[in-house]
Amino acid sequence: MRLYAVVWAGAFRRYATYRTATVAGLFTNTAFGFIIAYTYTALWHLRPHLGGYGLAEAMTYVWVSQGLLAASGIMGGGFEDDLLDRIRSGDIAVDLYRPADLQLWWLAQDLGRAVFQLLARGAVPVAVGALFFDLALPADPLVWAAFLGAVLLGNVVSFAIRYVVGLSGFWLLDGTGALQLSRLAATFWSGMLLPLNVFPGLLGQVARALPWSAQLQLPADVLLGTERGWAVAGVYGFQAAWAVVLLALGRVLQTAATRRLVVQGG
Repeated sequence: MRLYAVVWAGAFRRYATYRTATVAGLFTNTAFGFIIAYTYTALWHLRPHLGGYGLAEAMTYVWVSQGLLAASGIMGGGFEDDLLDRIRSGDIAVDLYRPADLQLWWLAQDLGRAVFQLLARGAVPVAVGALFFDLALPADPLVWAAFLGAVLLGNVVSFAIRYVVGLSGFWLLDGTGALQLSRLAATFWSGMLLPLNVFPGLLGQVARALPWSAQLQLPADVLLGTERGWAVAGVYGFQAAWAVVLLALGRVLQTAATRRLVVQGG
């Protein structure tokens, strides 16, 4: 495990060197936070308590989602582009024959990126939002700890989805299209555009059952107190179940890709 800890730390340091990009990302997250916040304000004035949220909860959701956007990899910026490039170039063959597990390698790297993005681009948008809007942020540190646990599990689910999509490059002429479709799906089904709570009837039930809800909606539910007590354990269980299923699928695809390379090489 020491190897993967080194990979994690290396990824953290790598992203920490992109200072200009980090500042630009902070500005973008904050600017879009204001745009979405004022849009939500108009919507909630027309429909108070939409989705069970008051205006303060809706504003909190906006700024927390902006704080999690980069860390969760919902709109890209993670390892998946590098993985597709290595598949296209054939360098992935070297990776598969290294004495290290390919999936764990990329997971450690992506979590290093996510932790940096959470620290660098997570707190500032929320702090700015709190200066200009009435946010319903909890005072209990245990709630914040539970929230961070949900964020961690959500990032593992996010990685697992993107890893499966990235490995599709072994069978597609170009995996870029699949990656773009995955990002569109994540943007809609994670709750980035609108909280999944506002989706009506069966659509809302389906949205919350899909793995993308683990990336944003469920961590926000924990922070806002929608899920509390033993219900938080249910959130963790849901996220962990999807993580296990998707990581196992990624393992199957990785094994199939390795066999395909062996056959082609033979």
